[in-house]
Amino acid sequence: MADHNHKPAAISHERIETSNFLMIVLILIAVAFGGLVEIVPLFFQHSTTKPVEGLKPYTALQLAGRDVYLREGCYGCHSQMIRPFRAETLRYGHYSVAGEFVYDHPFQWGSKRTGPDLQRVGNKYSDDWHRAHLHNPRDVVPESNMPAYPWLETAKVDAAGLAPRMKALRVVGVPYTDDEIKAAADEVKDKTEMDALVAYLQVLGTAVK
Repeated sequence: MADHNHKPAAISHERIETSNFLMIVLILIAVAFGGLVEIVPLFFQHSTTKPVEGLKPYTALQLAGRDVYLREGCYGCHSQMIRPFRAETLRYGHYSVAGEFVYDHPFQWGSKRTGPDLQRVGNKYSDDWHRAHLHNPRDVVPESNMPAYPWLETAKVDAAGLAPRMKALRVVGVPYTDDEIKAAADEVKDKTEMDALVAYLQVLGTAVK
């Protein structure tokens, strides 16, 4: 006589919920599938892969400044992503678009804002203002809690390391020419890390008005 109470061998909710290992595996599969569905199409959309009009790769000096920006952890307090909300665009300017960052590896979006967003800081202040701000932020912004970076005024840019970095960036799609790579060391000769960081800040967001 057939046993009508026999349960099928398929994985039941009870079996999943009582097995930590099985639950973890299925969660990882679901997250991986969902991530692929959301991320893979972006690699084929012009809005995320094509640079905005007027965007140029960082010069050797600007690239050196970006390295200083990353090394000093500036991204820990400053985002580079203006969201498409009225309050954001009124304060910071045009919202960020993916085409601005196609030459950034990695890009510096993020959401942390102990300090203001920096995506449109380029040409907003003079070079002298930035130098004073980096030397001692409270000289120009009395309420600032940002640390000072006076050593950038004397630290020299690593000229020898720029050409290899530019070659590596060319491999992932940044259109540096042989002449630009060859001239990199001369471009930053005798430049300080302060010079480089100011150059980087002054170009942020200038491709989109």
